[in-house]
Amino acid sequence: MSEGSRPIYVVLLGAPGAGKGTQATGLAKSLGMPHVASGDLFREALAKQTPLGLSAKEYMDRGELVPDGITIGMVMERLGQPDCARGVILDGFPRTIEQAKTLDAALACEGHRIDLVPYIKVSEKMLLARLAGRWTCKRCGAIYHQLFNPPRIAGVCDVCGGELYQRSDDTRETQQRRIRVYFEQTSPLIDFFRQRDLLVEVDGEQDVQHVQAALLEAIRRL
Repeated sequence: MSEGSRPIYVVLLGAPGAGKGTQATGLAKSLGMPHVASGDLFREALAKQTPLGLSAKEYMDRGELVPDGITIGMVMERLGQPDCARGVILDGFPRTIEQAKTLDAALACEGHRIDLVPYIKVSEKMLLARLAGRWTCKRCGAIYHQLFNPPRIAGVCDVCGGELYQRSDDTRETQQRRIRVYFEQTSPLIDFFRQRDLLVEVDGEQDVQHVQAALLEAIRRL
């Protein structure tokens, strides 16, 4: 699993709807390595009012992007905790080539490196089918999907008989924009890791178990 006692650092990539969060959670459990998501780090740092969290809040309150230096500080602070001794599954960071280079430099200072970048590859058509078909019950909040978990009667909740509606952020147009932004921002990063021979593509259109097995196999080859 590791070279001697050196921790393994895995950066998991995947578009919205690729199932990245589900897969990261499964990998963390199977490998005994924490799943470190950048969004969770921000929320935790803000809640605890750490110096880095307070610095980040100043930018967020002004509607500005948090500088990479602060974000990488939070990530490295988290990687220094005891449960990361074997390594981590990084999720949501890095998002850009500059962030990847900054993370590389920070890890190098500790004698570490990014070891593997699995990319859960799913077609835009499939991503849209997964993301844009969600419906929610107005009465009890139960969630359905028109393809993967449809109600027995169209528009009616199985649980309470309430009316189903589609939230504004679940519409096809909204999700198309979300997917487009992801690929515009992340395609250069995918190419960056591919050129460094760190990228491993995994077919994300398989069922959850097969995707997990492929990811585990790629990581265990290390």
